[in-house]
Amino acid sequence: MRFSSGTSVEMIRVLQVEIINSLHVRIAARFLALLFGLSLTPFLMGDEPVDWYRWRGPEMNGASREKNLPDTWSLDGENLLWRNSGYGTRCTPIVMNNRIYFISRDKPETTQEGEKTVCLNAETGELIWESAHNMFLSDAPAERIGWASVVGDPETGNVYALGLGCMFQCLDGETGEILWQRAMNEEYGMLSTYGGRTNYPEIFENLVIISGVITQWGDYAVPAHRFIAFDKHTGEPVWLMSTRVRPEDTTYTTPVFTTFNGQAAMVFGGADGAIYAVQPRTGKVIWKYEVSPRGFNTTPLVVDDRVYCAHAEKNKADTTILGAAFALDGRMNGSIGEEQLLWKINGKTVGRSSPVMANGFLYMVDDGGTLFAIDPVKGEIVHEKKIGRIMFGSLLYADGKLYCGEATGNFWIFRPQPDGSLEQLSRVRLDNEEILSSPIASNGRVYFTSTEAIYCLGNQDIEPSAEPAPAPTLETPVGKDDRIAHIQIVPVEALLNPGETVEYKVHAYNERGQSLGKVEAAFSLAGQGILKANSFSAPASGHHVAMITAKVGELASVARVRVVPPLPWKFDFEDGKVPPSWIGAAYRHQPKVFENEKCLVKISTIPKGTRSQLWMGHSGHSNYTVQADLYSTGEGERRADMGLVNQRYTLDLMAKGQLQIRSWTPRLELRFAKTIPFDWQANQWYTVKFQGENRDGAAILRGKVWKRGETEPDGWNIEAADTTPNLFGSPGLFGNSSLAEFYLDNVQVYQNQNKQ
Repeated sequence: MRFSSGTSVEMIRVLQVEIINSLHVRIAARFLALLFGLSLTPFLMGDEPVDWYRWRGPEMNGASREKNLPDTWSLDGENLLWRNSGYGTRCTPIVMNNRIYFISRDKPETTQEGEKTVCLNAETGELIWESAHNMFLSDAPAERIGWASVVGDPETGNVYALGLGCMFQCLDGETGEILWQRAMNEEYGMLSTYGGRTNYPEIFENLVIISGVITQWGDYAVPAHRFIAFDKHTGEPVWLMSTRVRPEDTTYTTPVFTTFNGQAAMVFGGADGAIYAVQPRTGKVIWKYEVSPRGFNTTPLVVDDRVYCAHAEKNKADTTILGAAFALDGRMNGSIGEEQLLWKINGKTVGRSSPVMANGFLYMVDDGGTLFAIDPVKGEIVHEKKIGRIMFGSLLYADGKLYCGEATGNFWIFRPQPDGSLEQLSRVRLDNEEILSSPIASNGRVYFTSTEAIYCLGNQDIEPSAEPAPAPTLETPVGKDDRIAHIQIVPVEALLNPGETVEYKVHAYNERGQSLGKVEAAFSLAGQGILKANSFSAPASGHHVAMITAKVGELASVARVRVVPPLPWKFDFEDGKVPPSWIGAAYRHQPKVFENEKCLVKISTIPKGTRSQLWMGHSGHSNYTVQADLYSTGEGERRADMGLVNQRYTLDLMAKGQLQIRSWTPRLELRFAKTIPFDWQANQWYTVKFQGENRDGAAILRGKVWKRGETEPDGWNIEAADTTPNLFGSPGLFGNSSLAEFYLDNVQVYQNQNKQ
């Protein structure tokens, strides 16, 4: 079989469906993938069991077409194929290539605790590999590790994990080798707050898309829930989009992909309280419905162009009422008003569990543990059943049954009836185990996790089988509209060393967000550096930012560049500006003249930004010293906490009269920290110095503080050694101005000298 170079992508996709519906599914899929480099993932659902490679399943709806799944099971062994008590987690697992993947705590309740991605044999539960790393510079407690699931890529076999500490990794699914990774806090200013709520990665064609509340630099310095699409093979950032700035909450909604009016769409809830549909290849908004003034946490369900969802916060339109379930027509465009909803049921607080369609009814579980069924056409509740006290996970519909794990340890199996009511088939109560995840189904087995173990349920000696999935709804052929409506310069973000060069590509898209391939563009530069055609070379020295604009006709796309030189650095703020290359700084700090000198002030007028940290450059620095002059306003203990960040550790001059070195704030008592009494006063300049050194398999941390202008003391006030070390990390600054503002000046970062 031969194709000409002019064969349209859409013709090939039509051929994909025809071949994949044939008897030679696997061979045809691999052949087309190799021949055209196309993702066949959405089509690999024939009449045999398939992998559950993403949180909401292969059809992204919480449902499986598997058959012969168990109606009942018991802890004594009935239909319990295996239980692995070494891997308790809150993470919903995925299954791909007969392997089960999830995130869990590593070495919990020890001084070595961190987080890890785990791979087990899906048939036996035996360990294949683990990939562990430290938690650092996070306010998230250890119990919330594993909040987000990983996503698998059937095309490459790779697994993508966004950890609670904002470490984003691409892992080889066979070996666990890290193929590429991004420290999203240091590189992009992603927040890892006490609430956790890490968002799940998702894959669309050649992209892996993640999101979080991000406080970055330049136009993105103000915090917002932002989505970033990376090339799944290389980790190169392709596009970035923002929801409304200054959200009230973080979020843990997961995007789902669908097709509306022949247009690919990614549907998600935002931390700004709105639900969106955007083009997954471009990040361009298709429509938006403002649900609530607070963050949106459930994942939408899309069935036959209808979008079903629910939330548990105040309603935007009815601010005195908490929560609502609703439906809207996904084929709309622009801003969607209340009057355009298909239906809405106010007062249903469904803030964690996502809906599922089963036997013609929409099923949800509210935060108080009541499972209810809705007629999806009329928007009327037809049945309710109390199943527990609180719900975190979501329902699984498979083999005509609803599988449900409730937080206090109840695991239910129901059979939906023609009137929407539920026949109870099984209830198993776990002792002293919470279920915070969602059950999944793959290859004749049902898996779920608890805080103490991972379970595999299945009928013995039954061959796995599945109902065939319907043919997917295809996009309108590209040839119907080959006019360029949008261009995207790639990489959209870059961090460079002086003299380093980046080559830019420009991709074109039509109005529906379909790729028209790479195009030639005219480039222009704002900032220092050298631009030749599509190649940008960073300036030879200094800290800089630059904007590279690509234009095709009247269309434009902008790439942003930070240039950060090798150490040493000095910042005295004499230019009256916040250094533009700093991450997480501009929104929370302001230039100011104080006591006749130019400096920065960490302001107290941003309630959700008074406790924060910023980063100055590359994440690969090690064996260096950070120094700065700091001045807290206030009196007594109504002072600021203020300090320095070195190699992913914080030295904190604390308002309560202490000096502390730490890495992971909620685990001071176990993971690593040292605290000493330290007497200091408000309204006095201090010089603070923090050194990190890697030696003999440990990170040696040293800090000292003295009144500015006095002779630097020879010794260190505080020293500590971390034997589970962070061996590198971006220099930065830390501060909490909730009780008092503080000033900073004369920041220096330099490689360690021989003299200690």
